[in-house]
Amino acid sequence: MRTFRMFSVLLLSVIAMPGWADAPSLASASVRVEAGGGVHVAEAVVEAVRQSVISAQVSGRITALSVKAGDIVRKGQVLVRIDAQAATQQVTASQAQVEEAKAQLDVARKTLERQRQLFRQHYISQAAFDQAEAQFKVTEAGVRGSIAQAGAATTQTGFYSLAAPFDGVVAEVSSEQGDMAMPGKPLLTVFDPAAMRVVATLPQSRVAGLVDKAEVRIELSALPEAQRQQIARSVTVLPTADAATHTVQVRLGLPSGLAGLVPGMFARASFSLQGDGRRRLLVPAQAVVRRSELEAVYVLKDSRAQLRQVRLGKPVGNEIEVLTGLEGNERVALDPVAASRLR
Repeated sequence: MRTFRMFSVLLLSVIAMPGWADAPSLASASVRVEAGGGVHVAEAVVEAVRQSVISAQVSGRITALSVKAGDIVRKGQVLVRIDAQAATQQVTASQAQVEEAKAQLDVARKTLERQRQLFRQHYISQAAFDQAEAQFKVTEAGVRGSIAQAGAATTQTGFYSLAAPFDGVVAEVSSEQGDMAMPGKPLLTVFDPAAMRVVATLPQSRVAGLVDKAEVRIELSALPEAQRQQIARSVTVLPTADAATHTVQVRLGLPSGLAGLVPGMFARASFSLQGDGRRRLLVPAQAVVRRSELEAVYVLKDSRAQLRQVRLGKPVGNEIEVLTGLEGNERVALDPVAASRLR
């Protein structure tokens, strides 16, 4: 009985040992060697490439507000209506003035024609004819002025209906039906979800060290795992720096079709820095085993897995820099739990 117990303890110890294990079909990845000066990870925020704050251009009470936050809108769709009764009356008055001016012009034209006939027959003087001609020109100018005023009044009525400038989504509604609209007062915000980007803020000292045309990795922690890691489609460093913080904004284009992505979401961007002659070793973050203060990975060699302690550096997207403990030609297990159970 005593011998059996000792054998059982020994067997359990062997099973629990994290040493060598047979790993013929274990998922793995090569240690990635990257030459360069490191990576700068910057906090960033998601924003829409096209975002419009729709504001009132005239004063009036809001009579209709047909959308709410989250609604999908189409270009040209009327979103807000402002009471336009006074403007409509102004248009009617302006059109009446145009008709009056045209009637006066017709009278002036007939008067000028009669004066011309009388002048040719020497019944009136040159001065009388010149006066009739001048009166016609004044009346004609009055018609043009009335038409212009009527056009301006008609244009003004268009300011009382606010439409969507493009296809998009309502991000925010700042007013309610019945509120008083004032010129310049924001009423709602619309953005286009088809074109999104990430804006990162970098210290100005880091901008000069960015590697030209290098991939910029973006982590979107709010998205599902399959969409969380992205590569920037475009990188634009703005040509100005903030005088207070001495930082520079960098715009990173995102691929279209990322469901659930909205302006204001948190993101991280990893920028490659110019090299200084040294190399970095990177492994997938999922390969790292953490037990209390121990950090290790399962190294695969000759179809076996060995738990090896490592010293880690900074995370780089979905990878982690390994400072010591690995070589560049080695492979690590992607599933440490499965690696620990193999024997």
